Amino acid sequence: MTIAVYPGSFDPVTNGHLDVIERASAVFERIVVGVLENPKKQALFPVAERIELLRDALAGTKPASQVEVAAFDGLTVEFCHRVGARFIVRGLRAISDFETEMLLAHNNRRLAPDVDTVFFMTSIEHSYVASSLVKEIAAFGGDVSGMVPAAAGAALSRATGSR
Repeated sequence: MTIAVYPGSFDPVTNGHLDVIERASAVFERIVVGVLENPKKQALFPVAERIELLRDALAGTKPASQVEVAAFDGLTVEFCHRVGARFIVRGLRAISDFETEMLLAHNNRRLAPDVDTVFFMTSIEHSYVASSLVKEIAAFGGDVSGMVPAAAGAALSRATGSR
C-alpha cells in the first residue's frame, strides 16, 4: 500500500489544502494528514480543533475513506516512519513556494533517504489562498467563504470576532 503524509499547520484548513488532498488521493492509496503541533508557532486554533476542522471538511468527500488526520510534532520524516509512509505530499501555489519546499525536500531526503517528496501544484482557483492571509482577512471582517470550508469559516468568525 502506498502511503503519503501531507504535513502542515492547517491553521486553518483552506480549500487549497483540500484540493491537494483530493488530487493526492488519486495517486496514493492512503493519505495521512499530519497536523503539526509546533510550540514555536503561535497558532490561532489548538491542534485538536484543527484536526476536527479537517475531519469535518473531508466528511462526505471522495477521498475521505483514504484519509486519516493525526497530530504530530518533531521531524516530518520521523512521522512518516511511524505511519509507514514513503512519500511526503506538498502543495505549491507559486514559484516562490518552490524554493523553500525544495530545501525542505532535500533536507528530508538527507535525513531519510527512504522518504521522497512529491509536489502538487494547487489548482489555479486556489493559488492565491494561504492560511496566514485567510486569518488576516477574517480578522478585518473580510469574506473568506470562498477560501475555506464552511466550518473553518465559522471557526474563524468566532476566533477573530468578525461577522
